[in-house]
Amino acid sequence: MSYLPNKDRYNKMQYRRCGKSGIKLSAISLGLWHNFGHVDVLENSRAILRLAFDSGITPFDLANNYGPPPGSAEENFGKILKEDFAAHRDEMIISSKAGYYMWEGPYGDWGSKKYLVSSLDQSLKRMGLDYVDIFYHHRPDPDTPLEETMAALDLIVRQGKALYVGISNYPAAEAAKAIELLKKLGTPCLIHQPKYSMFVRWVEEGGLLDVLEKEGVGCIPFSPLAQGLLTNKYLKGIPADSRVAKSHGFLKEADVTENRINQIRQLNDIAVQRNQSLAQMALAWLLKDNRVTSVLIGASKPEQLADSLLCLDNIVFSESELTAIEKILKMSDV
Repeated sequence: MSYLPNKDRYNKMQYRRCGKSGIKLSAISLGLWHNFGHVDVLENSRAILRLAFDSGITPFDLANNYGPPPGSAEENFGKILKEDFAAHRDEMIISSKAGYYMWEGPYGDWGSKKYLVSSLDQSLKRMGLDYVDIFYHHRPDPDTPLEETMAALDLIVRQGKALYVGISNYPAAEAAKAIELLKKLGTPCLIHQPKYSMFVRWVEEGGLLDVLEKEGVGCIPFSPLAQGLLTNKYLKGIPADSRVAKSHGFLKEADVTENRINQIRQLNDIAVQRNQSLAQMALAWLLKDNRVTSVLIGASKPEQLADSLLCLDNIVFSESELTAIEKILKMSDV
């Protein structure tokens, strides 16, 4: 049966301008880091993508190495795009990235022009696209001159392979330099994708949000739920099916201390008072800041995505709530 999108999809979503650009992004974006690879069930991935589009989500975020195996998320997305969304391509903001290890040899990693151009060519082929809307450099490269990396992003736009470019995981000082270089090249930096959540706040403490505000660059945080810590999964400790319990997960048992679990429980108490789940409150907490354009979430099933979207019902915090949250977040391990 062919897919027919929800006609009311754009009435359900909030949209925010991305920095000083002409682009608006939905307040919630869908990331395909997990749950869209060849190890996953394709029909479940399809159901998540359909719900996202039906809910007014416009940005769909990928990278060359997403899977597993690497590249398979783009392949599966390309297949579903062709079968379900071909008529709606112009309603979507599709992004990809390069910067982490992707293939053997000296040209399959980091930030050289050779790697970035080659990687995007491969990504376009996997997704069956002529261009992506946003192409990111995924992480700073300590060995390649920043001028070369930014010139590669500029070239990619001039070649018509991307409409906009962005950076990810760049600290404030390097981000400022990259933004300035791109400005001089005539290809402005549209957006920055940092890791940011209640538990990971370097973007505030290191001044990145201030740089983005000053330069008119958007911000789209990833890992807003701290890889599941800011959900109800850990209220009673470490569950057997958690990312901590899985050997391939990035979240380690050492990250889930007694202090952290205590913080999670206290934050959950505040969420309950707000008539939200902990996950919904954690997403709303990021969206309370107008410098945040969109929050990038993952989902393992449609129901999880639907629950996250409910955060938009209440993104306003009282001063007393913010004070209480800050007090909890400043609790440290002894």
